[in-house]
Amino acid sequence: MIQHKVSVFRKEHFNSAHRLNNPNWSAERNKEVFGLCNNENYHGHNYELIVQVTGEINAETGYVIDLKLLSDLIKAEVLNKFDHKNLNLDTIEFRDLNPTAENIAVVIYNLLRAKLDNQLDLKIRLNETERNFVEYPS
Repeated sequence: MIQHKVSVFRKEHFNSAHRLNNPNWSAERNKEVFGLCNNENYHGHNYELIVQVTGEINAETGYVIDLKLLSDLIKAEVLNKFDHKNLNLDTIEFRDLNPTAENIAVVIYNLLRAKLDNQLDLKIRLNETERNFVEYPS
């Protein structure tokens, strides 16, 4: 029997505030490296999250993964934690981790990876702006 590996995608949105800051650096160094993203009063983004799951098509269901289940998982593990939150102040995940787009993507990957079947591959694409996005793993 021929197996078919297919990727399915789920797109979600969430809005969060953050401040890029390294507490081990001076205020001048933080402003030099992070610029406007180091605003003491934070700033926000309308993030677009694309979750890619790749695997074999299940012969009984025809699915790689039930997209309703994937949607529910993203809501529970990502949206409920990060949507309309200040990532620096309101989340455990970024209490000691600078909430760059790169770090946010890795955190989301780890949250979802822990809940998915090991036979499924996972990739996260996080658009911070219309022009800036990251993917993990690359």
